[in-house]
Amino acid sequence: MNKARKTLLEKLFADHGQALVRFVTRIVRSTEDAEDICQHAYLRLQKLSSEKDLENPRAYLFQIANNLAVDQLRRGKLHFDYISQQLPAEGATAADDEHADHQSPERVLAARQQLQAIHDAMDSLPLKSRQAFLLHRNRGLSYTEIAQEMNISVSSVEKYILQALKACRQKVGSYS
Repeated sequence: MNKARKTLLEKLFADHGQALVRFVTRIVRSTEDAEDICQHAYLRLQKLSSEKDLENPRAYLFQIANNLAVDQLRRGKLHFDYISQQLPAEGATAADDEHADHQSPERVLAARQQLQAIHDAMDSLPLKSRQAFLLHRNRGLSYTEIAQEMNISVSSVEKYILQALKACRQKVGSYS
């Protein structure tokens, strides 16, 4: 990293670090999540090739943080929607719900077994496969971003994620 880039990042952090965390906290409603998002925003800003590309680095930093926060909220909503569909609604009866078979004890048990199978598959994976898979599925990173973070090629990321998916399918299939 060149000295001017480091100086720019240090200056942005010193001048706007707390304001950025407060800004993101208002979006995600969690200081811990906001701090993580801000760190990722600084890392993305650092990846830019030249500070001359930025007319207003502060605005660009805040926009990156805003986009990351919205992405996290979107992923959280998708996760919540999925869980809501899988779990029975409190107080609902079979007569109230046209999808009562989704709420049966057998369905809940099967879902728990599948989840345990996935956890078992993750535990049995080599470290790099597990890391690549979790970076992709949990943090929503692209294959290119994972390759950069793990310091490996994109084709290796593809191989590791495919290995993880195969292991999950095999484990879930064996529990069925």
